[in-house]
Amino acid sequence: MTKYIFVTGGVVSGLGKGITAASLGRLLKARGLKGAAQKLDPYINVDPGTMSPYQHGEVYVTEDGAETDLDLGHYERFIDEDLNQYSNLTTGKVYAGVIARERRGEYLGSTVQTIPHITDAIKEFIYRVGSKTGADVVITEVGGTIGDMESQPFLEAIRQVGREVGHGNSLYIHVTLVPYLKASGEHKSKPTQHSVKELQGLGISPDVIVLRSDEPITDASIFRKIADFCGVKADCVIENPTLPTIYEAPLHLEQAGFSKVVCRELHLQTPEPDLTDWTAMVHAVRNLSHQATIGLVGKYVRLHDAYLSVAEALRHAGFALDAKVDIRWIDSETITPDTAPQVLSGLDGIIVPGGFGSRGIEGMILAARYAREQGIPYFGICLGMQIAVMEYARNAAGIPDATSGELDSEAPHKVIDFMPGQSDDLDKGGTLRLGSFPCAVQPGTVLERCYQADLIHERHRHRYEFHNDYREILCHAGLTLSGLSPDGRLVEAVELSDRSFYVGVQFHPEFKSRPNRPHPLFRGFVAASLTGRS
Repeated sequence: MTKYIFVTGGVVSGLGKGITAASLGRLLKARGLKGAAQKLDPYINVDPGTMSPYQHGEVYVTEDGAETDLDLGHYERFIDEDLNQYSNLTTGKVYAGVIARERRGEYLGSTVQTIPHITDAIKEFIYRVGSKTGADVVITEVGGTIGDMESQPFLEAIRQVGREVGHGNSLYIHVTLVPYLKASGEHKSKPTQHSVKELQGLGISPDVIVLRSDEPITDASIFRKIADFCGVKADCVIENPTLPTIYEAPLHLEQAGFSKVVCRELHLQTPEPDLTDWTAMVHAVRNLSHQATIGLVGKYVRLHDAYLSVAEALRHAGFALDAKVDIRWIDSETITPDTAPQVLSGLDGIIVPGGFGSRGIEGMILAARYAREQGIPYFGICLGMQIAVMEYARNAAGIPDATSGELDSEAPHKVIDFMPGQSDDLDKGGTLRLGSFPCAVQPGTVLERCYQADLIHERHRHRYEFHNDYREILCHAGLTLSGLSPDGRLVEAVELSDRSFYVGVQFHPEFKSRPNRPHPLFRGFVAASLTGRS
């Protein structure tokens, strides 16, 4: 029977429930179990696709094209399993589905209520991921914190699931804050006690409590007090302190007996976890010999989570190359013709990731030009590829007013424009080109050198494309179309093939990078950045 683990959080948001859930997934996989992970988000948006990155960080895209919470990126990177549309549920999706059923008459005239109709829809989603994947264990993270009004239907649903599958087949893990007061030099357990009391008031008694603290908890009485007050076994109170890198979390939690306790409580008979490769990777990360300074040029750099997967993919490449990647976060609006040499000086590489809208675009174009003219490795992702195309058209192909249809729909030279059949009248949500698509890699290119393959599959999230009317003039000026859709209709990647690395891709390779298996394009980019200018 599939086992169900629910991860909730208390006191404050941003404690690292996602890292805890992802770490547990990694540990259970290391014990030979097949796991599946999902996130329940209480916001009313249908998905995070139309939300500002400042509100929610990056939008993570799955192989099947679901726009999801960034925590799913942690799940995939740690567990190394592709997730899908059954891995993220929002209040918006729940209510949209229930209302659609009501309009179709599927409730046979019943009054539609939170209980049972909303909670039943949530439970159906929770059960579905297990049945679709054949997982031994389903790990479900509930977004937000205990006490949030928006979370109550989700908490009631997971309470009901625990009752339905029975004790020994479900487990509740509560992640909570233990603050450290410098004035008195002590940790405080009261916030955890109150958070657990709130959870118990909703009918859920946690089986395991994970304590988050920026300072190591050295006072053993804290663990005993929390265990006694919250009614859990002594070894079920586990510390997860702030660590130098998130990839140390599985090892630290395992040292505390995390997966052993979880397997015991769920009556799972498994061998000890094989963490040999993960341990070797973490050891290498702690002892990197070289360094590359990469300028990440974007419009949302005030919130680093807006580019979370890009930053992690850069670090993954560094791990494999024995190099620490120092990311310099550069607001593209600060780059002007006068400031560019100063702002962009001292960089070993420049990366321009995805984004939408006109703000900061000219600064990105200046960054692409600076990289091209100074021989600095450049990597453009999605919008970053479009930036490279616009810059090259303006400054190398003799089209000074080249732009994108997203920026000016009436412009005479839109080298980037809508995909065929699209128009501006479409709703913004769910109308992008989403999910995994094939790309034919052209021979003799940097792209081929990195992938060592002639056909690849990568995840997309975009609406605008390279305008095919400009293929000939840009290629004649020296731009290489290094990746095309298999039918040749869409340009998926461009490059300057005479450089060590000046590549733009329409897709998002960062979503497929793993800490112990970096993405080949990121590896190629960081390797070129370590080598020097071309």
